[in-house]
Amino acid sequence: MATVDIVNRHREKVEERVLEGDFLEEPLRAHLLYEVVKMQMACKRRGTAFTKGRGEVRGGGRKPWRQKGTGRARQGSIRAPHWTGGGVVFGPKPRDFGYRIPKKARKIALKSALSAKYRDNEMIFVESIDLSDHKTKSALAFLRDLNLDGRKVLIVVDEIDFNLDKSTRNLPNVKVLKVEGLNVYDLLDHEVVVCTKGALEKIEEAMA
Repeated sequence: MATVDIVNRHREKVEERVLEGDFLEEPLRAHLLYEVVKMQMACKRRGTAFTKGRGEVRGGGRKPWRQKGTGRARQGSIRAPHWTGGGVVFGPKPRDFGYRIPKKARKIALKSALSAKYRDNEMIFVESIDLSDHKTKSALAFLRDLNLDGRKVLIVVDEIDFNLDKSTRNLPNVKVLKVEGLNVYDLLDHEVVVCTKGALEKIEEAMA
């Protein structure tokens, strides 16, 4: 069982919590992390690339010249693939690139990513995130109090309130996620993870 410190916005310890389970003690499983991230990236692909085959290109309905007697190679259509403006052979068509790996593997990968962040001291557990208004400078002041100026930060909360959502929207290096949306890619893509006490309790329950 891991023991974590809950801090306030000034990074002062206010509570010590003993976690149930071992989700912060999972060994690093690099290949499994790679497989899950690859799956997530594949699922994000739009898959809208489209090319026309010879039967879809406009024109080419008439045989360009007669079969014999011209001295030239026989041709059936000016829209054959070897002609300029012709169709594309085996070109891309719209399709879904997404696939799934087993749920158990995804859960282990998430545990591994969380554990790696925790071991590298890149996880901060805060009591709460109470912003006075929805201005960007309020979010910046909160991050400054946590000594996270200029860092790429992932904020994990149990519920996203209006002030937090609006104040972080214009910060390119800050992303806010609910616990339900926590994933391996975002954990690895951000330098520091700020997790609220409420979110920690939900993660603990989900990983039990």
